[in-house]
Amino acid sequence: MNVQVVYCNHQNANLALRERLAFSSDELLVRAYDELRARFPKSEHVVISTCNRVELYTAQEDPADTPTHDDLARFFSDFHQVPVIEFFDDLLECQGPEAVRHLFEVASSIDSMVLGESQIVNQIKAAYQLAMDSSANGPLTNSLFQRAMAVSARVRTDTRLSEGRVSIASVAVGDFGKSIFDRFDDKTVLILGAGEMASETLMYLRDEGVRQINVCNRRLERAEALAREFSGQAHPWESRLELLGQADVVVSTTGAERPILTAEDFKPIRKKTGPKPVFILDLGAPRDVDSNVSHIDDGIFLYNIDDLEATCTANRKMRAAEIAKAREIIEEETASFMHDIYHKATGPIVKRLREHWHEISRQELELLFRKLPELDDRQREAFEKTIHRVVNKLLHPPLETLRDEARNGPPVGMLNTLKRLFHLRD
Repeated sequence: MNVQVVYCNHQNANLALRERLAFSSDELLVRAYDELRARFPKSEHVVISTCNRVELYTAQEDPADTPTHDDLARFFSDFHQVPVIEFFDDLLECQGPEAVRHLFEVASSIDSMVLGESQIVNQIKAAYQLAMDSSANGPLTNSLFQRAMAVSARVRTDTRLSEGRVSIASVAVGDFGKSIFDRFDDKTVLILGAGEMASETLMYLRDEGVRQINVCNRRLERAEALAREFSGQAHPWESRLELLGQADVVVSTTGAERPILTAEDFKPIRKKTGPKPVFILDLGAPRDVDSNVSHIDDGIFLYNIDDLEATCTANRKMRAAEIAKAREIIEEETASFMHDIYHKATGPIVKRLREHWHEISRQELELLFRKLPELDDRQREAFEKTIHRVVNKLLHPPLETLRDEARNGPPVGMLNTLKRLFHLRD
């Protein structure tokens, strides 16, 4: 039995390459599974394809059927029309325990871009489900991926790896925003800027129930694109001060050379609105909002990147301290899984050996009983029990040795020796 993975991820390959090797839709992945079956009919397959990683897991009953690194690289090359030379060195490979450990680390988000994030295990579940729907998986990958999800759950339960938000946007909304507002579904949000940070912050706000979103950007078309994505409304840049009076949450992400919102901008607006709470996130670098804005009245809560980054850093340090605990769990689970796999590899031989010896004892007993027809049922039963004990005692040493060998790996040499000694057929 063998488990293998070839992969590239955010740690060893740039985004451009990952995008070229990715399977961007379920339909594309179903086609890939058809191609994999055609090329490697004796292998099971599961593919994990996200923005941060592309990983192809294979498993085979007979290690001799394992595709080589070159074989799998050619599959990627032919399927995506990307020359092998452009990615071969970035396509890493693990086999056996290393492949199992790698999947357990991925599922537990040990090597995620955001340490401890929970999204990856959901992506693994979805990938495994698609492999099952496509009949690409099998007994070995079933065991592997089910164990991976169990390991992920154990790491989350037994460590603090997933505690504490570690991205600027998640801290802004989850830690700072929730300290101001009990709910967000009745709040109006104003977004100034339409870049990646604005989009990420809106994702967290949407998760908290925000429905009313206004987006202002110097380029109106970018504001319109972001507004469409989050069911908001786009507005010209010139209307930003008017919209400030309606906003409960202001997120500014432009990073302009000079502040785009000053205390002088806010004072007339606050005269109209009164000191109602307003949560301002200045995510610009340089700062978008003049620090004097926070001194206008007690209802203004202004936070900048420095405020947020301090919390992020503390949370990252806390999570990092839990990595050692998570790795201990993963090592233990890897050893346990491999032991189970190796034990299963010996199972058929053990079964056939027992059946072989007990069949011989049965035949010999029948000969004995024909020669001694005067034996009654009690005597026959006594003979049967004695022979059964003798067979079990004779089998015990080789089977015990076989189990010991299976703790460290598939005992291929010993299995072949037993087959030859006792004429056991495959």
